[in-house]
Amino acid sequence: MPAYLDSILAAHRAAAAEDRRDPGAAVDEARELCLGEGADGRRDFVGALVRGREERGMAVISEIKRRSPSKGELDPTLDPAMVAVDYESGGSSCLSVLTDEAFFGGSRADLVAARAACALPVLRKDFTVSALDVCDARTMGADAVLLIVAALDDTELTSFLGLARELGLAALVEVHDEPELERALAVGAVLIGVNQRDLRTFEVDRERAVRMGERMPAGVVAVAESGIRDADDVSRLASAGYSGVLVGETLVRSADRSAAVDGLLGARA
Repeated sequence: MPAYLDSILAAHRAAAAEDRRDPGAAVDEARELCLGEGADGRRDFVGALVRGREERGMAVISEIKRRSPSKGELDPTLDPAMVAVDYESGGSSCLSVLTDEAFFGGSRADLVAARAACALPVLRKDFTVSALDVCDARTMGADAVLLIVAALDDTELTSFLGLARELGLAALVEVHDEPELERALAVGAVLIGVNQRDLRTFEVDRERAVRMGERMPAGVVAVAESGIRDADDVSRLASAGYSGVLVGETLVRSADRSAAVDGLLGARA
């Protein structure tokens, strides 16, 4: 099977190596933006997940993406602003917006447009491999950044998690197995995503999140990612202790995205 993660990371690390910006200046710019924006301009990503769980039994993070390496084109002409409005009207708690261009067809502009069109907190979904990536998430207006444990060593994971917190960003720390969960907990992650998709083969194991849910300690806000198809899946994951689900392909391919989100929540209303 193709090693998707390896090729994607190689491309992102090559781009990071060619980025000639001063990391210190980028951090200062992002920090100043954070301070100048104040609390009024921020959207509480974790708080939205907790409220969604309390009010509807589960929070849905609805994803905006045009294509994926394994599935190909999903909706290459989608309007991120319109999709964001549909997701919000259907009951989504948060958005996830792909900004990777080469592999997923996303962009910074997609995130900016989606966030401006709704009141939902927004995750920048991308492959974070440098401090500049964290700063870029802040400056493009994201409320949360993705940190994939399989993509980072412990020094990077600790550094990027600390920088995200300094810049007012939530950090969704993504794991795929028990050793990665231990690494996430060791660096103090409090928002942890369990991706049921193996990022090296892109195959989905729909039992992975249930198994991993048993190992989540109290105080962690847990999110199940990938392979979530319907309200029965959502109900099962809620019973396993998850506060949120991140759903992409099911929603993007739907003819009525608002109704699709509501349908996922139907069994938990």
